[in-house]
Amino acid sequence: MDFQLLGPFAARHEGRPVLLGSRRQERCLLAVLLLHAGRAVATDRLIDLLWDADPPASARATVHTYVGRLRAALRPYGVSVATRHEGYAVEQGPHRIDAQEFTALVGQAADARDPAERTGLYDRALALWHGPLLADVADDRLRTRLDGRLGELRLSAVEQRAQAQLGMGLHERVAADLTPVLQEHPTRERLVAAQMTALHRAGRQAEALRLYGRTRTLLARDLGIEPNRELRTLHERMLSGDPRLDRPPGPVYAVRVDDQWLPWSTSGHPALEFCNTYAGWDGDPLPGSEWLLRYATLAVWAGHVDLIEERQVARLREQALHRPDEAAAALDEARRFRTDLYACLTDPQDGRAFKAVAAVVEEAARGSVFTRREDGLGCWRPSPSAGLRLPLHAVARTAAELLADPRRFTVRSCPSHDCGWLFLDESGRRRWCSLGTCGARRAPGGS
Repeated sequence: MDFQLLGPFAARHEGRPVLLGSRRQERCLLAVLLLHAGRAVATDRLIDLLWDADPPASARATVHTYVGRLRAALRPYGVSVATRHEGYAVEQGPHRIDAQEFTALVGQAADARDPAERTGLYDRALALWHGPLLADVADDRLRTRLDGRLGELRLSAVEQRAQAQLGMGLHERVAADLTPVLQEHPTRERLVAAQMTALHRAGRQAEALRLYGRTRTLLARDLGIEPNRELRTLHERMLSGDPRLDRPPGPVYAVRVDDQWLPWSTSGHPALEFCNTYAGWDGDPLPGSEWLLRYATLAVWAGHVDLIEERQVARLREQALHRPDEAAAALDEARRFRTDLYACLTDPQDGRAFKAVAAVVEEAARGSVFTRREDGLGCWRPSPSAGLRLPLHAVARTAAELLADPRRFTVRSCPSHDCGWLFLDESGRRRWCSLGTCGARRAPGGS
């Protein structure tokens, strides 16, 4: 059973509306219990909420009657209302409560490292809201008493989503999304800062400066305060024309290709480039260090290093939009292959890693076709029949070529702290990779 609390109260079973409670107060009582699902709400607390501290003498008996009716109505759908500790609780179960789902999605978004993944999770969370909390069963006073934590979490999600979008260069979308939110919360300074940044990057600097002026006036008039330091600093940077405001920062050791960030090319071989990350392999993963985060990035990278043709990149990205589950599975398989390939290249004695790499290589070989390049030379390419796994098959073939080449014994792993990038050292003299910072903090006696 599905319960909607973020907006008008609604209950549905298999998509069909279910009428629960003939009285508004009865439905309101159920909604309060659902907001605290799995935890007991004391009867005195329910009475206080339902009658706003002015209950009739029969309030306790009325609550008991309401609970009895709700139990009878919910029992056929497997939803239980238990008596606990001088109160009542809706037991946890297979039923879905949008407020719980919202809180869980916001938590997942906060833990996500990839801005695109974080934005998607915030989008899903915020899409659950269809209006004010319990719009049709709670009055404004009750809503204020119930909505404190959820309301703040909703605004925080809007702010965090805007920051993630700004990091992806989606300033036009931020400017559009925040306009109605700021009308309701004009003195919310983090929202104002995000909107000012979005407007500035969209070439609407005058609007951004006017927004600051309006916010400063409202803060002084309504709260008797000046804008916080972050907002004042942002305003000063706009006035001084700070060029760093014009674009989001890119990841460390990355290059922009089309609309994706890829690692710098430093290794001399596509199979090694596939293994290398923004911050390498040594030490704990750093925030933002991963590059293989979206299927689009995998496809663009394969085209950038000439493993697949550019026209195939566009087709793969289009297919991924229509088959997201298949694209996610292909991306997960590519990540696993990368980990096995790195292990195989750094430890020639790792038989398990070699077998894992070989399994993918053999599958790619069975699906390969011999084709003619634009320069007239023939070459082996992965068959388009591989579908969204085409980039994986392409990198598997180039990995196989390296593993079968004597140059495989010249592969080195950079020993620099937080690096571990792979590179070819046919001279036998290199120790560090090509990043400017690697080797800068060598241990005493190092070379």
